[in-house]
Amino acid sequence: DNTKVHKAVVSTQSTGTIDPNESRVAVPDDRFDWLCDHFKPPSKVPAYLQVVDIAGLVRGASEGEGLGNAFLSHIKACDAIFSMMRVFEDPDVTHVDGEVDPIRDTETIFQELRMKDISYLNDNIEKVHKVVARMGDKDKAAKNEYETMLKARDLLKEGKDVRKCTWSNKEIEALNKHLLLTSKPVIYLINMSEKDYIKKKGKWLMKIKKYLDESDPGAMMIPFSGALEQRLLDDPDNAKTFLEENKTQSNLSKIIVQGYKTLGLQYFFTVGADEVRAWTIQRYTKAPQAAGKIHSDMERGFIKAEVYKYDDIVEHKSETAVKAAGRYRMEGKNYEVQDGDILMIKFNVTDTKKK
Repeated sequence: DNTKVHKAVVSTQSTGTIDPNESRVAVPDDRFDWLCDHFKPPSKVPAYLQVVDIAGLVRGASEGEGLGNAFLSHIKACDAIFSMMRVFEDPDVTHVDGEVDPIRDTETIFQELRMKDISYLNDNIEKVHKVVARMGDKDKAAKNEYETMLKARDLLKEGKDVRKCTWSNKEIEALNKHLLLTSKPVIYLINMSEKDYIKKKGKWLMKIKKYLDESDPGAMMIPFSGALEQRLLDDPDNAKTFLEENKTQSNLSKIIVQGYKTLGLQYFFTVGADEVRAWTIQRYTKAPQAAGKIHSDMERGFIKAEVYKYDDIVEHKSETAVKAAGRYRMEGKNYEVQDGDILMIKFNVTDTKKK
């Protein structure tokens, strides 16, 4: 299908396997479910998040230790990072460093990412410098790129991740060409034992919160239990009863939704008797570019977008009633599509040339 899939990576502790596990998961959304129930189409296409489970890093990975270089290349291909912080004790799940220490593990992972970024910049700064030396002030973009790369390398050597530093718009433009590992947004997942998760207690939770408040202020931290989630998957018939009896809930949907939002993504809907579909776009996307997600001809020949809100169809029950209530709008090429908009695109392509 045409639904764009975006990748988030899960970074965990080291194992002996090199191949990442990939999973495409539908983004849970009550609005999508309601629209499907209302229109009852044969085709239902939600938004998707692709999660790549990478088997963690060991110290020295940036220099090729363990399976480091392969892991780091997998991370480079992703758009954001779920950093898995193990806090559960289990003699059957060995830890590369012996005892469980999620703060040490997290510092190891991000130190290796910084080292790899420094190595990358060392290899590429000289190439940009040659352009600057040849062109001087004539190539302002190359000069800006060179200065930005030097600044990034200095900050990385100070132990600062690129995403935590302050950058001008011009510097961000230069950094976007290089997709540095430490520029990717991060969500911290706290993997607890089933018992601690149900009790909402654990010796590491406050320590991790204090650590993140100091090292990554404003970062999102989501506690969950891999063991609990596995139990619910293995025994779906009794999952609801188990959750009710233990007064707890799965956090999987929250992880998926927040991962999607962290990537700066949202979606609009197209609806009808044949299909209800969520179309993934970046925030601040204009109507013609949103139309282009459906088909390139719609962007090329864009005339207008007919728009109404999800809340409008819920309140008025039909498009006819939405129109009668004056909630059905015509928007032009400068309209920024909002999350949850329902769109109908009007377009006209006069020639036969296809993109």
